[in-house]
Amino acid sequence: MVSERSDAPGGETAALALKILVAGGFGVGKTTLVGAVSEIRPLRTEELLSEAGQLVDDTDGVDHKVTTTVAMDFGRITIRSGLSLYLFGTPGQDRFWFLWDELSQGALGAVVLADTRRLEDCFPAVDYFEHRRIPFVVAVNCFAGARTYGAHDVSRALDLDRGTPVVLCDARDRDSGKEVLIRLVEYAGRMHTARLLDSVG
Repeated sequence: MVSERSDAPGGETAALALKILVAGGFGVGKTTLVGAVSEIRPLRTEELLSEAGQLVDDTDGVDHKVTTTVAMDFGRITIRSGLSLYLFGTPGQDRFWFLWDELSQGALGAVVLADTRRLEDCFPAVDYFEHRRIPFVVAVNCFAGARTYGAHDVSRALDLDRGTPVVLCDARDRDSGKEVLIRLVEYAGRMHTARLLDSVG
């Protein structure tokens, strides 16, 4: 979590910039979500998929995908006056998971994008954030032609901890993505407050 304090006189409220991760499996829409909501031109580290990569990257179900993130995506969105989110999209393939520890440093929380056609692909991200006690929401990216499942069904299939939010979204739509981020900030705020109260109680 990053804080930017204003030096303006008059006791103005400090401006906050919160670090958010966008994680999930390969080809689930992380780069798309960051690009859709970012108010600045997003930084992308995409490279063309190579023949060598086909031996280690599971492209089953995402045959149309021709590029992949090899480091991170970065974007920024202002939620309201004085509150901005810095978005860091993580690479989805197993071979780039070593980057996650660096990217997660100081993060308020995370969005785990899920595709119900390949739900098992988001298990590693769910496990990662649960074990590190980083608050997260699961955002089901609703792809055209995919069977629709309710939030409760997805939560049960992923065996999520009680209270972990599951929301349906369209990663291409700015308003839909913004709603996901607002839900995350609200949930992470409650979680951090509860932990603080527990520590002093």
